[in-house]
Parts: sequence; structure tokens; C-alpha cells
Amino acid sequence: MPDPRRKVKALAPLLSALHRARRQGRRIVFTNGVFDLLHPGHVTLLQRARALGDLLVVGLNSDASVRRLKGPSRPFLPQRDRALMLAALEAVDYVVIFTTDTPLKLIERVAPDVLVKGGDWRAGDIVGKDVVVERGGRVVRVPVLGGFSTTKLARKIRLRRQV
Repeated sequence: MPDPRRKVKALAPLLSALHRARRQGRRIVFTNGVFDLLHPGHVTLLQRARALGDLLVVGLNSDASVRRLKGPSRPFLPQRDRALMLAALEAVDYVVIFTTDTPLKLIERVAPDVLVKGGDWRAGDIVGKDVVVERGGRVVRVPVLGGFSTTKLARKIRLRRQV
């Protein structure tokens, strides 16, 4: 089995790999998120995203961006661990960590053929949608697997620790 760490890329090596893939006619799919407390909903989203193309690139929020977006108690796991867990999944071809609060600049550089978000995102709120569509790509909202949420899982864990 290949070492999952090889799937975690800095931007420049990722863009080189994607350039080679494009020359081979491969379709690039992109999704992003925090992926803190990886759960079956995440895995299902990633599998469905991968099925929409030939390569799946996952943009992962850095620890600093997660703290800005979700507060000082997050993330639960550091970016290196979250990246490694994602990279270990068969559906994921590459993981790239981004430090901004949104993945817009990353989406502009990756230029995916397909941008995927969970169905819980309103179409108008999907960052990078216009960039992808302008290039002739498409945006796909995949149904979410009900009953899974990192926030809900964290709440449940906290409640159990209080008992």
C-alpha cells in the first residue's frame, strides 16, 4: 500500500501533478473542508466526489483558519493529522492545506473541472462556483449522509465526559 503522506502536497508540486494529469485528459474534482473528527458523512462525500472525475483534490483548512472560522477550541486534531487521515482514504488522490478562510485562491489555481460540496450548502454560498463555471466546469452538490456532523459529535462527546 502506498504511503498516504505522498498524497499530501504543497501547492507547487500539486499543480505540477495536476498539469501532467490534464495532459493525459484526466478530469479533476475538488472539494474542501475542515474534516475534523472524520466521520461516515465525510467519507461518503469524498467517495461521491471522486466518482465525478479521475482525480480528487481535497483542500484542507489550516489550523489557523479553522480557529478563525470555528473558534479557539477547534480544530480537535492538527492539520497534519487531518491531512494524513484524508490521504489514507482510497477516494482521495491529493490533499493540500490552505491558510485562507476560504478556498477561493486555491480553487483559482487548481482550476478543477468539477467543484463538489455537500447538499447542505446553498448553491449561492459555494465559494469558487463562479470561477469553475466560467472555465466551463461544473458545480455539484452531493446529498449528505444524515445524522453526521462534527459539531454534533463534539457535543455528544462533551456530554458523555460530563456524566
